[in-house]
Amino acid sequence: MTASALAHAAPDLKAIQALAAPDMAAMDALIRRRLASDVVLINQIAEYIIGAGGKRLRPMLLLLTAGALSDAQGKGGSGDAHQLAAVVEFIHTSTLLHDDVVDESDLRRGRKTANAVWGNAASVLVGDFLYSRSFQLMVELERMDVQQILADTTNMIAEGEVLQLLHVRNPDTDEAAYLRVIERKTAILFAAATQLGALLAGADAATQQALHDYGLNLGYAFQIADDVLDYASDAVTLGKNLGDDLAEGKATLPLIHAMAHSDAATRAELRRIVEHGDIDGMPAVLAAIERCGSLAYSRQRATEYAQAAEDALIGLADNGHLAALRGLARYSVSRDH
Repeated sequence: MTASALAHAAPDLKAIQALAAPDMAAMDALIRRRLASDVVLINQIAEYIIGAGGKRLRPMLLLLTAGALSDAQGKGGSGDAHQLAAVVEFIHTSTLLHDDVVDESDLRRGRKTANAVWGNAASVLVGDFLYSRSFQLMVELERMDVQQILADTTNMIAEGEVLQLLHVRNPDTDEAAYLRVIERKTAILFAAATQLGALLAGADAATQQALHDYGLNLGYAFQIADDVLDYASDAVTLGKNLGDDLAEGKATLPLIHAMAHSDAATRAELRRIVEHGDIDGMPAVLAAIERCGSLAYSRQRATEYAQAAEDALIGLADNGHLAALRGLARYSVSRDH
């Protein structure tokens, strides 16, 4: 398939969600069954965070990939895909619980975070519960190849958390260091989801690698676009406090680019703002970002990764599920929240 042929039939998010809806409903039912605990607080917090909604892109990616390659090979879908999609969602949800504690966040998806409601200790421990429950579900499948991918992935996510911590309030964080963090914190779970979908569909090693590359590049695109929104959206649309990254001392790509391209006096002021997590410095940061064209640069980098994700799909048999994967690549850089 040529690149020009690949350019057609990329549905919007609503159409993609409709396509995935039956599989997502089956996964949701499994999640509800497997969340149950005789510890009431676990049920309360897990339901609070799982029930918060969100786009659930990671499990959707696994299900769409499995569907795309199963369709191409004339195979039916696998119930194992629903269980692995639940595993991916549990892993992601546990990282959200831990992230919000580490970042001292009080707002996510437009409502209070679990740690703001129940406290840090409860949030961390329920995050641990979700991690362990995900491994219970994984082991039930009795597939060492699946376990290897997910064990490596969760280890890299943990490394990403520590790596990000090392860069908090570090004004010397450059673009390469920033990309290393988001590879581990975000992109690697996207890549695992799509690789696992290919694995479950019985795809060969080359196709599994192509879908891994698709997911990895999509993860980069999604996170960079997310970091742009922290400087270009508003709290109501974004579902979190605008400027949270700055307040937490995180230098993301728009600010990193502005620091690299500002004059010495502005660079010194930006360094001070990052070192102190000075949210009052937001106007100065926004002014520098605008002067340096840093949002445009960051959007371009996100677009490059989204295109690389689409390019990874070239040569695969076209069908509705593959078109949905293309659509998600485009959605990752066109969304407003």
